[in-house]
Amino acid sequence: MHQLDVVVSGLVFQDLVLGLPTAPRPGTEVWATESHESPGGIANFAVALARLGLRTGMAAAFGADDLGDRVWAGLSAEGIDLGLSRKLPDWPTPLTVALAYDNDRALVTRGTTPPLSADDLIASAPAARAVAAHIGPWPNEWLAKAKAAGSTVFADVGWDPSEQWDPAVLDQLEHCDVFLPNADEAMHYTRTDSPEQAIRRLAEKVPLVVVSNGAAGAIALDAAGGQYVDVPAYPVPAADTTGAGDVFAAGFIAGTLWELPLEQRVRFAALTAAISVTRLGGADAAPRWADLAAWQEANPDQHQLEALISAHSGR
Repeated sequence: MHQLDVVVSGLVFQDLVLGLPTAPRPGTEVWATESHESPGGIANFAVALARLGLRTGMAAAFGADDLGDRVWAGLSAEGIDLGLSRKLPDWPTPLTVALAYDNDRALVTRGTTPPLSADDLIASAPAARAVAAHIGPWPNEWLAKAKAAGSTVFADVGWDPSEQWDPAVLDQLEHCDVFLPNADEAMHYTRTDSPEQAIRRLAEKVPLVVVSNGAAGAIALDAAGGQYVDVPAYPVPAADTTGAGDVFAAGFIAGTLWELPLEQRVRFAALTAAISVTRLGGADAAPRWADLAAWQEANPDQHQLEALISAHSGR
């Protein structure tokens, strides 16, 4: 019997989000209209999953400092199992400042590579129905162990600060069942010119690919069955897009574990991401079922997910 629904692993940050009226320019000062502090990075995944009712564990390194203590306490309060995580002395918890303006955001991060990798934290396959990880130019051998143990393996990928987009990163998809990049990441790593070209290239490496594309919606391709899904975005006023891709992925993972049809999974993922961008923060902006129910009440003409939201929002 599985102890957890999902175990996630990756880098965790403390995020400081500043809502700006305009982009900052050298030699000038811009006053933020609002601000918010929130756990970020892989914590966006974990909190979004937990708020959807999934038993969630997280394997990550935390600095044994004030920021690390605050992030740890916040995640524990969300009910996330941190048994696979570690607090590390003499290593500062990474801090990201997100500048939100013009319906997008720019990120500035202070941090260094943690002294413990995911493979160090996860010595054996976790007891979970599914696992999810941010892949990159670092080893993730634990994913092969998880797949061999019967977990469904989901992978996401983040921004490459070097902007080299090494295609070797995609070799880790050998052990993955689902890949969930955004459109820019998908095109950069596959050296293609459109999300549609990228998704077909990625489908040669992994059974199911889902590419999110902000206001353009999302597409998915089931390589085994040949099913292609194209879902429009939900129109919402965007305050901050920080963590929206992670929240999207969490919604898709949840829909997969509930055995929803592919199109409904993508629609649900798009809705959770849309609600998250209407307020500042990554993890803290992830919707709860009450938020989804409020959206449904305000949008009675949107029937595609009405039964799902009604079934869960009363819990």
